[in-house]
Amino acid sequence: MTKATIIGGSGYTGGELLRLLLFHPEIEVVQVTSRRKLGEYVYQTHPNLRGQTQLKFTAPDDLQPVDVLFLALPHGQAQKRIAEYTALADAIVDLSADFRLKDPAAYEKWYGGPHAAPDWLGKFAYGLAELHRDELKSARYISGVGCNATAVNLALLPLLQADLLDPVIAEVKVGSSEGGAEPNPGSHHAERSHVARTYAAYGHRHTAEIIQESGLTDVALTMTSVDMVRGALATVHGWVKPGVALKDLWKTYRAAAAENPFLRVVKERRGVYRVPEPKILAGSNYADLGFDLDPESGHVVAICAIDNLMKGAAGSAVQALNLSLGFDETLGLEFPGLHPI
Repeated sequence: MTKATIIGGSGYTGGELLRLLLFHPEIEVVQVTSRRKLGEYVYQTHPNLRGQTQLKFTAPDDLQPVDVLFLALPHGQAQKRIAEYTALADAIVDLSADFRLKDPAAYEKWYGGPHAAPDWLGKFAYGLAELHRDELKSARYISGVGCNATAVNLALLPLLQADLLDPVIAEVKVGSSEGGAEPNPGSHHAERSHVARTYAAYGHRHTAEIIQESGLTDVALTMTSVDMVRGALATVHGWVKPGVALKDLWKTYRAAAAENPFLRVVKERRGVYRVPEPKILAGSNYADLGFDLDPESGHVVAICAIDNLMKGAAGSAVQALNLSLGFDETLGLEFPGLHPI
């Protein structure tokens, strides 16, 4: 068994990692750390795991060597101790934003300060299997993915692979779990319930990942909070190149789904769920893709729905690690989601 530790296991992402890894046939979780919850059973924080484990939270300064370290820490912390962490494990999976960007100047621009370990940026593979499958197969260090960036990048993937697209404008609607487990005035139920609140008209940090991974230079991203807990829905507007027809889009979307086990094309003629919708993806690692085209103007609308805690975080991390360890990339990730919720 591959032995793993989760550093920072009391948050939503840490809880999702633990849920996945407890049922992974090739991985054994031996430590989960938390300063605030030190000594408590993990199921007291993650009650869905009651009866599934007797692990207790341990101190983050009392780490034992393992095969894999998952870092589920707040942004900015992993980079300060990365040399220490890499001395404890052969493989590192960091779910924060610390090692997602390759360019130190881009990191400083989008995160407001210099990176504490810029020499390490180039050592991490970006952990989205659909974009970096071959690289991940030999990676020792894997960065997490931004959930909003993931929704947009997967919405764009078929169009970019087929070289059909020009500049894009994206809007992502997200649930409250994106804000993490620590409460703030905006996540207070009385303020957060029933909202449709645009909180970043432009300039959201995940724009940097979209630019880096898509290769596009003209990208606008708007972020809106809506009244759900899990989920992210990216609606991306672009213009296809002259001569591109709906049948061409069908061809490229089907090809993308055939190459990627967690991508599904959703474009139905009837029924309630005719287009991608985050609700039915809760707890799953799937990304549902949809599209439509105005044949006269060439205006294309590309849609991607994900569970932000799964495909946008913990699920992609486990999928990337599966590839790096030589396992089937779907191992431990086959859960299809819930309906209804």
